[in-house]
Amino acid sequence: MRPALLRFRRSSPEGLAADLADRVIGQPQAMRQIVPYVEMYQAGLAPDGRPAGVFLLLGPTGTGKTRTVEALAEVLHGTPRHLLRVDCGEFQMEHEVAKLIGAPPGYLGHRETTPMLTQQKLASATSESSSLALVLFDEIEKAAPSMTRLLLGVLDKATLRLGDNTSVNFERTMIFLTSNLGAREMHRELCPDFGFAVAAGAPVGEPAKKLEAIGMQAVRRKFAPEFVNRIDAVITYQPLNQAALETIVDQQIADLEQHIQNRLGDDAFELEVADSAREFLLRTGTSAEYGARELKRAILKHLTQPIASLVARGEIGAGATLRVDAAALRLVLTVE
Repeated sequence: MRPALLRFRRSSPEGLAADLADRVIGQPQAMRQIVPYVEMYQAGLAPDGRPAGVFLLLGPTGTGKTRTVEALAEVLHGTPRHLLRVDCGEFQMEHEVAKLIGAPPGYLGHRETTPMLTQQKLASATSESSSLALVLFDEIEKAAPSMTRLLLGVLDKATLRLGDNTSVNFERTMIFLTSNLGAREMHRELCPDFGFAVAAGAPVGEPAKKLEAIGMQAVRRKFAPEFVNRIDAVITYQPLNQAALETIVDQQIADLEQHIQNRLGDDAFELEVADSAREFLLRTGTSAEYGARELKRAILKHLTQPIASLVARGEIGAGATLRVDAAALRLVLTVE
């Protein structure tokens, strides 16, 4: 049966790539490498007997690797939470990997152990708009070696054998592996003299190729050749430049404004964030080393929590305007 058509913008030949680029700022090359595999699945031309696509996402932290999978879920299924995520940091010990497939019959705790990767859970990661399930193995380098051995059959034959001897079919899945392998070496390459200097911009040309080479060297040191050879594309994310970071700040402030309107309804108010406040959030929530990773935390601490205090005390009326400025190394909220 041909997979259900995916719904995304078709205003240009790169409609899906544009949709993803709107959500994952500063990584257009990464988006363009993923899109052809989605289109092959949509057209019913994905290879038989293997996943629709297998991707290893490398690069410095805070550049959008995990966000890419969430953005794709949002485009395909309508919500960034509609995916099956495995936090590999929870599987650092060999015996913990058994939780993915469940204990075999006859072993102690067999009936109490529910596998994390089942056909039902893959089905729950699909939707009416798309039958393509997204599976994310976050920070794959943290997992025990038995995790990669377990994945060999999944990446090659799209089949996983569970502890009870049943099989899970991964043909209608797209598998993403994220990793920070080589990230420190990449940072030293970008900032050889000043460890925390702000990068002037994302590398282009030869510097970008250098980062890709650093990442691949780290991958080959960590994983066996038979594992690496089963990956369709190794994508190296570039450090975010100043313009990209500013766009992300604007995007997350817009998300907060929408959240206020959605949650408060008739009691909602307008949020006006001055340029000085945006610059404050940019300084406190972004860096060359961690990209935009800390930005959500900075907005939560310096903006969302103070707003919540004003709302809880009844100091903001419906339809009022809350202006946010920066002064004396902090944000200042004024109700107008």
